[in-house]
Amino acid sequence: MSIPSGAPAVAPRVPEAVHRRRWAILGVLMFSLLIVVLDNSILNVAVKTIASPAPTGIGATQSELEWAINSYTLVFAGLLFTAGLLGDRIGRKKVLLAGILVFGIGSALAALSTSPGELITWRALMGFGAAFVMPATLAVLMNVFERDEQPKAIGIWAGSVGLGIAIGPITGGALLEHFWWGSIFLVNVPVVVIALIAMAVLVPDSRDPDPGRVDPLGVVLSIVGLVLLVYGIIRGGELASFTDLTVLAPLIGGLLVLAGFVWHEKRSTHPSIDISYFRKPAFSAAVAAIALVFFALMGVTFFSAFYLQSVRGYTALESGLLILPLAAAQMIFAPRARLVVDRFGAKAVCTVGMLLVAAGLAAFALFDADTPLWVLCLVFFVQGTGMAHIMPPVTVAVMQALPRERAGSGSAINNTFRQVGGALGIAVLGSVLSTVYRGDIEGHLDGVPAAARDVAGESIEATLGVASKMGPAGKPLIAAANDAFIGAMHVTALGSAAVALIGAAVVAAFLPGRSPAQGAPGKGEPERSGRPAQEPARRS
Repeated sequence: MSIPSGAPAVAPRVPEAVHRRRWAILGVLMFSLLIVVLDNSILNVAVKTIASPAPTGIGATQSELEWAINSYTLVFAGLLFTAGLLGDRIGRKKVLLAGILVFGIGSALAALSTSPGELITWRALMGFGAAFVMPATLAVLMNVFERDEQPKAIGIWAGSVGLGIAIGPITGGALLEHFWWGSIFLVNVPVVVIALIAMAVLVPDSRDPDPGRVDPLGVVLSIVGLVLLVYGIIRGGELASFTDLTVLAPLIGGLLVLAGFVWHEKRSTHPSIDISYFRKPAFSAAVAAIALVFFALMGVTFFSAFYLQSVRGYTALESGLLILPLAAAQMIFAPRARLVVDRFGAKAVCTVGMLLVAAGLAAFALFDADTPLWVLCLVFFVQGTGMAHIMPPVTVAVMQALPRERAGSGSAINNTFRQVGGALGIAVLGSVLSTVYRGDIEGHLDGVPAAARDVAGESIEATLGVASKMGPAGKPLIAAANDAFIGAMHVTALGSAAVALIGAAVVAAFLPGRSPAQGAPGKGEPERSGRPAQEPARRS
């Protein structure tokens, strides 16, 4: 929507019928978001089981596990631009329903996978569906709440991520104890059915009255560039070298394609992402904070499952229960983050949040095989508290920087940087973990049969699998594997903490401080009481 120069920025009002059921609509949106978050948090608990040989798992290597996560994330991130634009163009409710349906189909197929390759393929299909769910939920939220209630609604929306983090590992652990590994995906199907019914009944449709065209070239460039870049990083971790041609070629090619993507977007008349958004320092700082915090956090989440299950010996369910403090902190503090921002400003709140995340990540560098449980729980709670004071403010900064009718595009940007940051975090930090581990364990593989030596050095789960087949002679190798993994985890944790500190510096430098009159009515958003004589035309 264009506003004449000098005219007051009056946003279209939400219809009264929609306004009355706005909190019920938010509940449905949270339930839809929960499906996506639940799936990722369940998978993090199940990686050890999936890595086990058949019939317990499907014998996935560490690289294949990373691709089971990254195939989902890269398709998700690559399509978010298009998904947001399509939602703005043809209707957010329509793409939301279609996305959840595809996600449910992909979940059912993933549950029936018989090989790592099949799992990676169906995870990519799930990512395709999820790409149309995540931006649509936030875009619908922005169109059913008035501006003054949007920070509160976004805080509750972000808190549902904490709920997913809590339910996912516990549900996954319980399923893995009683059923086969595929049940962690099959559980999505009934949830999808409930979400489809609730959305069809409650959620209103909305779209941009003046939408732009889809940018297929931009989408292709973004997907190709990201896949090449992350593949090169994962390949480097597999080979424990970043100078091999099979590593350098995709790395350099990915960077060149992404540079071409930016060049194309600047010159396109219908770009997937409007580069001019990034001229606003607050907007750029917000999306950078999202990418950096998920880069740091997702890498640690990936290796913490192996630390808890492979090194500490906890079951999948026990590992899920240990994540509860992180989830509880997000659920407690995220809905209330707006109150802290009102008092201290986004700059101070997000900077402190980033420092808390960095402290929690750095604490992993002090963990060993006997670290007390209460210390683990405290660290997870600190991390969750930090996240709860980062995500709502930066999401509000991104979404309120754009017109309401462009909510789909804004949500796509927000979630793309989140997912790309997470994917790169898993790839980069997973590669660091793999490289350091391989370097430390190779000196302890002399007694391993030559045919199994290369496999044994790839990951701790592979080493433990080989050691178990060696009988009593494998006990020294188990101890060596635990020590090598803890050493690699320490290095990776410090790298994660350094990234979080960079994020703290970014938000401290560029996010706005406390507004002199935050939340005051009358600045472009009419109060709820009393309808104006004439309302602006609504979106269909």
